Amino acid sequence: MLKAPPPEAGPLDLSVLDPAERDRVAAFVRPTDARAYAAAHIALRRLLAGWLRIGPEEIPIWREPLGRPVIPCPGLKLHFSVSHSGGLALFAVAATPVGADVQRRTGDRTVDAVARTLHPAERAELEAAPEEARPELFGRMWTRKEAYLKGIGTGLRRSPAADYLGSDHRLRPHGWTVFDVSCPPAHTAAVAVQGPAPRQLRVHWLPPDWLA
Repeated sequence: MLKAPPPEAGPLDLSVLDPAERDRVAAFVRPTDARAYAAAHIALRRLLAGWLRIGPEEIPIWREPLGRPVIPCPGLKLHFSVSHSGGLALFAVAATPVGADVQRRTGDRTVDAVARTLHPAERAELEAAPEEARPELFGRMWTRKEAYLKGIGTGLRRSPAADYLGSDHRLRPHGWTVFDVSCPPAHTAAVAVQGPAPRQLRVHWLPPDWLA
């Protein structure tokens, strides 16, 4: 996990990004959005470089037809996912397909607008919850759902109503382990990994000096 540094912390090392990533940074209208994207992708490359034992700028990151990022190396058992929102970035690395999602918590209007797209059982859980608890509950459901959809490689091209990612673990998608990730109070986060729960789950905060 990484908190994007403010502009006064100094320039970021864009040299480790590939041309497409640098073009994406330049295309953002808001400087804060450009900095958050750059910080997340610089950190991702440095994280992967530690696993692959090569320079972060040497890592070829491609995207599958539905958008999932991959390293095009046959037989490589290294899967990863990255998400960033509201100045916070979340990374997941595993030996099997994995998805990560972090979201800044939303207000009641967003919950009401998006809840209608959820699985019927998820909507029922939201309706049964106390009004003051709904934003957090919705955030938990939504980050689990996006993490799972990233893990299977479809993203939101698959209907959010198709899969249940609510509180009942028994009803969640077969063959996947989905768990919440502890993060600052203004955010919710989740990771989904194919297969049973990993024997070891470690959450680390990445050092800001990785970005300079």
